Amino acid sequence: MKNLNRREFISGMFATGIVLQIPDTALAMFSPKAKPIKVGVITDLHQDVIHNGSERLNAFLNHCKNINPDLILQMGDFAYPNEKNKELIDRFNGAHPEALHVIGNHDTDSGHTKAQCISYYKMPARYYTKEINGVCFIVLDGNDKGSPKHKGGYPSYINDEQKNWLQQQLKEINKPIIIVSHQPLAGALAVDNAEEIQEILSSAADKILLAINGHTHIDCQLLIKNVNYLHINSASYFWVGSKYKHNSYSEEIHQSHQWIASTCPYQDSLFTTLTIDPSSASIIIEGRKGKWVGPSPKELNFKDETGLLVGKEIVPVIRKRKIIGVGKK
Repeated sequence: MKNLNRREFISGMFATGIVLQIPDTALAMFSPKAKPIKVGVITDLHQDVIHNGSERLNAFLNHCKNINPDLILQMGDFAYPNEKNKELIDRFNGAHPEALHVIGNHDTDSGHTKAQCISYYKMPARYYTKEINGVCFIVLDGNDKGSPKHKGGYPSYINDEQKNWLQQQLKEINKPIIIVSHQPLAGALAVDNAEEIQEILSSAADKILLAINGHTHIDCQLLIKNVNYLHINSASYFWVGSKYKHNSYSEEIHQSHQWIASTCPYQDSLFTTLTIDPSSASIIIEGRKGKWVGPSPKELNFKDETGLLVGKEIVPVIRKRKIIGVGKK
């Protein structure tokens, strides 16, 4: 592909969303007759924090009925794996024959375990691979303990056992790959050994279409050593913390759901459709706009300690993005 000048780039960005690139080698792994693959993606529903998580999930599942995806994917911080949430979890699992889960750090709050997540979510393991229509999804567990950098709080790490497994998968798989994790592998709040994982992924960058994550509740994309890393926004809210506590809903709702006061909720559920189209050598991430409920982070004068900016990464939207083959215009 020729190098885009600034005018062409800006024009394309406004017409089709933010334009990224993927290696042609990954696209060449598709069969000549490969059809587009659609993935319904939702993350960070936080059923046990937000009062209307069920409604937000219904919005996503209704959307999926309309688009008829090849799989649906939730990327963690979904719902505690217990009997109280079983109906909601089963509703997600029953919405599609291919319903994939990722374990988030909050899914094991309040004494819940990874084993319960695997059981209730019907996961094959805490980390695993799943091939769908010629694309291999490598699902990771970023909740490993043992990080030499750990200074308290939730573990955020890929341990040696899982890291070695990942390296083996990347060597053996000869299909286009999408890396899926809850915690980011790059950028804000990345796993403690992010640089090491990035080196591993970059060694197989010719196979990797995209690495996607939840956890941060932001909209952000990075390109590191030829791998695209995409933070998918939360379905429900941005966390501002107790320093910025406020009421966005009625007093009754805040009394029954105390943690909402530390969030800036989104009016509508946020989720996206990821469409991989081999014929046009492209991946489209569908955009979805939302609004804040109650005071926005800007109105609260929120300052993020990691350097994320209100209006840039901290937004009630998922931006549309288009990823194209390097050799395609």
